[in-house]
Amino acid sequence: MQKDHLEILLEDIRGKFDLVLEGHEVLRSEILELGRKTDERFDLVDFKIDTLNRKIDAVDEKLSKKIDAVSADLSAHRADTEAHHGVYRVKEGD
Repeated sequence: MQKDHLEILLEDIRGKFDLVLEGHEVLRSEILELGRKTDERFDLVDFKIDTLNRKIDAVDEKLSKKIDAVSADLSAHRADTEAHHGVYRVKEGD
């Protein structure tokens, strides 16, 4: 009788242990899936940041060229104004 009781107890423990193992396997699968999804999202964020950086660089380059062009135009205008000293005068203030 003692042996039957012990076998029933061991079988019950084995069943519970199997349930714990199954639970761990489910958790492991969910953790791996979460890791995969997180990696995908970080890859997407990295792509978006790289794209935004390229756009910012392009805008910076265009803006720098425009500023340089305005500066050159202003310098040319100033030189032209100074060359016609007797004809053109810039009056500052009243």
